[in-house]
Amino acid sequence: MKITRAGSQSSNPGPEDWFTGRVRIDPLFAAEEPGRTSGAAVTFEPGARTAWHTHPLGQTLIVTQGKGRVQREGGPIEEIRPGDVVWFPAGEKHWHGASPDVAMTHIAIQESQDGSPVTWLEKVSDADYQG
Repeated sequence: MKITRAGSQSSNPGPEDWFTGRVRIDPLFAAEEPGRTSGAAVTFEPGARTAWHTHPLGQTLIVTQGKGRVQREGGPIEEIRPGDVVWFPAGEKHWHGASPDVAMTHIAIQESQDGSPVTWLEKVSDADYQG
């Protein structure tokens, strides 16, 4: 058994190459062999969002606070709120972030394949974010 105490891991800013706007990443758990699942709480300030990306084995988001947006390639922008659970299947190109006027926090859970949980792509333009 392993207990990771709340507040025992440092918060990190979201890297500018992967995010637009102010984003904070709070690690929750890392994959431990033979497991490959990791999770983090991610907080997006209003208007902040990820770049387009994919996950080799999919990703689950659990919205805990605020109001956000998600979009898969070719689909409409969807609004998400606390209690919503979003699942992106393996390889589906998508982005997620806060709404323009309200911050959003979600727990992101994903698995690594060949040591990587994500492939980052181009940033979401302001025009695409606005829909």
